Amino acid sequence: MIHTNIQDSCYVMESLSNEQFIADHIFLYQQSGSLIINDADKEYILNTGDFGLLRKNCLAKCTTIPTEKGDYKTITLVLDQPFLKEFIKEFRYTEELEGIEDSVVKINSSPLLINYINSLPPYFNLEGNENQVLLSLKMKEAVLLLIKTDPNLKNILFHFGKPGKIDLEAFMNRNFQFNVPLERFSYMSGRSIATFKRDFKKVFKVSPGRWLLQKRLEQAHYLITKKGKKPSEIYLEVGFEDISHFSRSFREKFGAAPVKYLQENVEKMIKFNSRKA
Repeated sequence: MIHTNIQDSCYVMESLSNEQFIADHIFLYQQSGSLIINDADKEYILNTGDFGLLRKNCLAKCTTIPTEKGDYKTITLVLDQPFLKEFIKEFRYTEELEGIEDSVVKINSSPLLINYINSLPPYFNLEGNENQVLLSLKMKEAVLLLIKTDPNLKNILFHFGKPGKIDLEAFMNRNFQFNVPLERFSYMSGRSIATFKRDFKKVFKVSPGRWLLQKRLEQAHYLITKKGKKPSEIYLEVGFEDISHFSRSFREKFGAAPVKYLQENVEKMIKFNSRKA
């Protein structure tokens, strides 16, 4: 389905707000404002006029930045696996080996892509079975244009394999801050949930839930005491759903509320600066 959302949020942001797991490929056009997408390794920025493809089976966090006038608009098309499998049958493409690892691929703008985006508004929020053929045609047009713009995108769009088994320790240390269910972590590491839990215990000598909590709290402690970050600024960043749970867990581990640690850090900085003066 074609989605649009205007002003303070976008379809991508809404889809990431709970799990932060990208299940399907998403073709984006940043019509106004900027969209910042962070995975565990890299930051990607889509500014006004930019096109991009957000790859499926990745973890990411999005930040939306309106223009100085407060405008924000992104147009997104979700390209799911059933649609793409039907596409390659119809247009006689073959399944590809995945050859691009970046979570977001920038796509060069072109008159064809701009004209395509300009043709979409009449199709937004179309409902009813009689409109599904029209929507399907516009989706197919998008894929054809993407391949024409960058033939290498076939290695992303037409790769349907599941993630392979990877180094669990490196994967978890890189992605612990994403607040997703264990089933997502297991899938992305190329394991069943039972194998994931068994391998996790072998590597870390503790259960996944226990390890995630401790790892997130240690990261929060570092950000507060070394970087001077406020608890309200970081609890989501390190993987907690709400600040009350974060504060309670932090107090249990470190013996004091995160706000107290922040205050102590501020006092130390004031004393240090006064000595230098």
